Amino acid sequence: MSVMLLTHESCLRHDTGPGHPESPERLRAILQRLNTDEFDFLDWHEAPRVERQQLLQVHDARYVDAVLDSIPEDGLSALDSDTWISPHSGEAALRAAGAVCAAVDAVMAGETRRAFCAVRPPGHHAEPDHAMGFCLFNNVAVAAAHARNRYHLDRIAVVDFDVHHGNGTQTMLAGDRHFLYVSSHEHPLFPGTGINLPPGINNILNSPVTANAGPGELRRLYESELLPAIRRFGPQLVLISAGFDAHASDPLANLNLRAEDFGWLTRELVAIANQFANGGVIATLEGGYDVAALAESVAAHLHALAEGA
Repeated sequence: MSVMLLTHESCLRHDTGPGHPESPERLRAILQRLNTDEFDFLDWHEAPRVERQQLLQVHDARYVDAVLDSIPEDGLSALDSDTWISPHSGEAALRAAGAVCAAVDAVMAGETRRAFCAVRPPGHHAEPDHAMGFCLFNNVAVAAAHARNRYHLDRIAVVDFDVHHGNGTQTMLAGDRHFLYVSSHEHPLFPGTGINLPPGINNILNSPVTANAGPGELRRLYESELLPAIRRFGPQLVLISAGFDAHASDPLANLNLRAEDFGWLTRELVAIANQFANGGVIATLEGGYDVAALAESVAAHLHALAEGA
């Protein structure tokens, strides 16, 4: 029943400034919730730094250098209007991407079947050549490329249930038959993508829902469309962009899920992984901005990951 948990103290020291929703309190609340006997099935590990070459599989070299060169010696600096950095942000970003790659290595080596990366900054909005939406490096896309290139997997599913569409992940994976990207997200909502695709792109499955959708609508969407599509793909590894901002209490969105709904969806994805991928599921933290709801949603997610691990 062991689930590997990867995190790093630098992720708590990534300062985004007063009042910013992507705050250290998000991760602090999660870690406090998990550091109890209830979660004795967690196998805690320090996240390593990502290798430069791993980043370059999805990011432009000039962009990687620009991000790391932009880290201020003190105070705050902005990469865009939403994405702020501080002296520890570079280390945090390297550890966040490194965590997911290390999880891939552990699953592929048979050291674990499940892993959760409790890291920040998040990643799924980061594009190949620019930061966006609180994200510096695209953690899940870096890991997907790592799994493909180092382990030669033919079918890697990336499931993104963050309430915001993962525009960067879509950009990085679109058109590559080795990947299936599946996203459920509210629309209209930041970043405004996740509706139309260029002709000929058939490995992206976007399923937008309108404001105020609740658990019944989301479950029907997954049961009728998204889960069958993942099963048809037959993934050898399941990666999850685990954003919990579709929770009813979240201040940045308008959906009405509860913690138990994330648990239900996680169990469904675990079942698919058990069928096709020897149980291999790796999740990395994306959004979720009500800290109490976030901590409870992550708890439900991890209990579901642990089932049969």
